Amino acid sequence: MSDKEACACGAAPKLIFACSGAADVGAVADQAARKLTKDGAGKMFCLAGVGGRVSGIMATTESAARILAIDGCPLNCVKNCLEQAGFTKYEHMQLADLGMEKGKTPLTPETVAKAATAGAAKLAC
Repeated sequence: MSDKEACACGAAPKLIFACSGAADVGAVADQAARKLTKDGAGKMFCLAGVGGRVSGIMATTESAARILAIDGCPLNCVKNCLEQAGFTKYEHMQLADLGMEKGKTPLTPETVAKAATAGAAKLAC
């Protein structure tokens, strides 16, 4: 697709915030966000910066065309962090909804690809 055919949201960044927790699903969420970034679907961004209210990170997040929150487990730490920082317009993906269960989901290329494919669909215009 050429730049002229790209969606109108192409001017502002599409940001991806992911769980990077200690559980297996946190690792899958983190690696899926990195894959989405590598594939050009969006840009992984710093969730800790949102939690710490770092001014530059907050400003970039406010200007995002789309935001994807990838949570590894039902605790929804990414979703809660964004909401506590005042962000309400975002796409949310929880790996449990993809059949990935905390403590029972190995970090494999297949689980990462499954999560990344679902995330790419949520980031599409």
